[in-house]
Amino acid sequence: MTTRTRRRARRTLQATGVGVAALLAVSACSSDGSADASSKSGSPSSAKISGTVTVFAAASLQESFTTLGEEFEKTHPGTKVTFNFGGSDTLAANITGGAPADVFAAASAKTMAIVTDHKANATPPVTFVRNRLAIATLPGNPDGITSLEDLTRPGLKVVLCDRTVPCGAAAQKALDASGLKLTPVSYEQDVKGALTKVELKEADAAVVYKTDVHAAGDKVDGVDFPESADAVNDYPLTLLRDAPNAEAAKAFIALVRSADGQKVLSEAGFLKP
Repeated sequence: MTTRTRRRARRTLQATGVGVAALLAVSACSSDGSADASSKSGSPSSAKISGTVTVFAAASLQESFTTLGEEFEKTHPGTKVTFNFGGSDTLAANITGGAPADVFAAASAKTMAIVTDHKANATPPVTFVRNRLAIATLPGNPDGITSLEDLTRPGLKVVLCDRTVPCGAAAQKALDASGLKLTPVSYEQDVKGALTKVELKEADAAVVYKTDVHAAGDKVDGVDFPESADAVNDYPLTLLRDAPNAEAAKAFIALVRSADGQKVLSEAGFLKP
């Protein structure tokens, strides 16, 4: 090899070495930057969920949501799910009034609108189940109730939910669709209140949700009626804007909407959204 050739080869090797060093430096900087960004941003899926999740939910969800709450606590040790069950309109008023809560599950889009109009929601409401009405009668149905029209018979003590709550609004819609007029012995503030009147034999019948008849077991009998198809309620669910435990709340909502959650709700008598 000539002297000129040796010099040319030496210059080529030096240039290659500089190029490799530069690439290594760029790679190291890129790697460090990515790692730093990753550590700063964190990963919600890997973050440990803990603390209390407060759920405001329609009274008709009591049994199924209680089951889901227990499942959530088992899956996420260190968490606690607390519930406030009641009439959807009352719960919505509490939320817009500043009551601390993470999740709101309403029994109708109308009552959810109270919260969304107030901009108290952090995410758009999503319908997760639907529900339809049924007639709850005394065990054995001693009055022979077979239709919605039978509830208008003189002397029959019938209870309805107040018209301001979803079950009452749905019942009124069904009555209007069939052209019937019914004067109940009382209006109750939520569906559980109406059902309890029959369970305690203080009323002969009540118009409630099929899910509540299912939950009551042998304490009542249930009668389906075709007019209920005209008054099916959508149940929306949302994460609240000022949720004290937003990450855990998101995980609870995910459970409700999951296949396992939907199975629990279907077994309770709810319809798919």
